[in-house]
Amino acid sequence: MNHTDTWPRLDPHQSRTAPPGPYEVKLARTLEEIFTQDGHELTDVVAGLNARQLHTPDGRPWTEESFRAEMHRLGA
Repeated sequence: MNHTDTWPRLDPHQSRTAPPGPYEVKLARTLEEIFTQDGHELTDVVAGLNARQLHTPDGRPWTEESFRAEMHRLGA
């Protein structure tokens, strides 16, 4: 018996209640690009989103606080 068969498994989509919409897909792809090209610090992420003109859902530029709030809302 493989020991991993008895261990709890992580479902990467366990908090998802519906498929991601266009906004979530674009945000995820942009974040991957930022992590690859710009850095991993929160300041890098906020600056990268704003430089790419991918704004908050209400159309405002990102701040550290709005990014944290949005990640919390999305369950990330």
